[in-house]
Amino acid sequence: MMPDHRLPDFHGLLLSDGASRVIFASGIANDPRLKALALDPVWMREARLRRVNQLTLDRHAYVVIVIPMTDCDVMIVNDPPGEAIINFLTSVDFAWDMLEQLLTNPFEGMIIVDDAARISYMSPIHEKYFGLKAGEARARPIEDIVEGTRLHKVVKTGKAEVGTMPDSDRIVSRIPIRRNGKILGAYGRAMFKGPEQLAILNARIRALEGQVAFYKRETESLKSQKYGLDSIIGESLAVQRLRAEIIKVAPLEIPVLIRGESGTGKELVAHALHRLSPRRDGPMVAINAAAMPPTLVESELFGYEPGAFTGADKRGRKGKFEQADDGTIFLDEIGDMPLEVQAKLLRVLQDRIVERVGGDKARQLNFRLVSATNRDLQSLVEEGKFRLDLFYRISPIVIQLPALRERLDDIPLLASKFLENIAYRHARPVPRIDSEALSVLMERPWPGNIRQLQHEIERAFVFCNGSTISAQDLTETTTVPKENKSGETHSAAPGSSDAGLPTLDEVENRSIRDALTRFNGNKKRAAESLGISRSYLYKRLSEMNHD
Repeated sequence: MMPDHRLPDFHGLLLSDGASRVIFASGIANDPRLKALALDPVWMREARLRRVNQLTLDRHAYVVIVIPMTDCDVMIVNDPPGEAIINFLTSVDFAWDMLEQLLTNPFEGMIIVDDAARISYMSPIHEKYFGLKAGEARARPIEDIVEGTRLHKVVKTGKAEVGTMPDSDRIVSRIPIRRNGKILGAYGRAMFKGPEQLAILNARIRALEGQVAFYKRETESLKSQKYGLDSIIGESLAVQRLRAEIIKVAPLEIPVLIRGESGTGKELVAHALHRLSPRRDGPMVAINAAAMPPTLVESELFGYEPGAFTGADKRGRKGKFEQADDGTIFLDEIGDMPLEVQAKLLRVLQDRIVERVGGDKARQLNFRLVSATNRDLQSLVEEGKFRLDLFYRISPIVIQLPALRERLDDIPLLASKFLENIAYRHARPVPRIDSEALSVLMERPWPGNIRQLQHEIERAFVFCNGSTISAQDLTETTTVPKENKSGETHSAAPGSSDAGLPTLDEVENRSIRDALTRFNGNKKRAAESLGISRSYLYKRLSEMNHD
């Protein structure tokens, strides 16, 4: 046996033959109390299992490492290296096995470097990832193995970091190791797998982020389009007169009827009237009069009390007129309202009083009425399709909107605005329109007015080369608008620029499918070829899957 003075630098060493006798003891291990523990079969069984044990002798704490051998047990007694690790090792029976698992975890990797940023340890999953043999990276500078690493900077600065691995979405933490204020090295831990679940979750998060950004832009765009005089684009004399009329009429408490062909922007004018009125801080409630079934008109317009009818909300419900109290109510497409609905509407417009369905309490309301139609109401009155008394009630002031063919000079401004909006919503650069394309647009009759122009611009946006819209990107049309007796404008169906044309969504869906097919499902390359972000591509794919 070795003499005591040649023993390694620890406080004690003991060898036992299996709980029957002590073969050798040195240093603190010569203490009879420790020898008694070595011969205690119950204590030794637990100590072998735990490997690392804590022992207090004469108020001094020691760590006792038990190493089972073939024909004996080796006990090493020394000072504890640290409170946290000793608490862990001595309180968890399978701590040794757990450490082994942490170091060889196939889902998380670890790299440990010394104070010179040389690799001391690299876990097997890391070695496999970098194509290294076991132990091959040891003692090599971390920068030679992991390109773009920041672990050496953590050693230098002593500041912990959380980020991603170079050229990877894997999350990595980098932590400096200190002893008595001195940096001994650092370690980095990275999530290596969870491959399928992690990839799916990551894709979903990115898609959701893209959707949030898209809808945020969409909301901001809609806000800018919906309110105020700024939403009425154009510098033609017709538009200037329209703005002047809105400014003059808006402060008045008189009902207004907005007339104009389909697609001329009647709703925008209604919102501008509300925003410029004393009621701007109150609600604006819009009602599509043509879409309101006679059987539901009373409950929709006037509301109902709890239990008023089968299926009614238990709490009751306010009608549209109550919702518009102290604000503006907008009756869109009033010329298409059924006669029976007109009769029910007339009373509330005359008296400003409503009674909920199933109730007997009259509610006095205060609202401003704005209506809109693309029909010739006077002709409808003559035909018996619109009540004369209702006509007089809604039309003390009439604002006539110009058709787009009456303000062709505004097309460049309108087209530019539409391009800005759609480019912003889709996070893409704003293309310009060349002079030839503008000339083509300004020569068309536009039976669908501004709405038709908007659809044309959106389509051209999809099919242009990304920087310029040319005449070749526009649809061909040779139609001339036809006006019927009621004043509605229609295009000749076969040749109409809108006839049979796909919607913007349909065009985008087709383009996305073609790109994915062309690049064998590679979404990154497909998005790049389309000039869109991957987040927007994920959003569109999600919508397409739900169609």
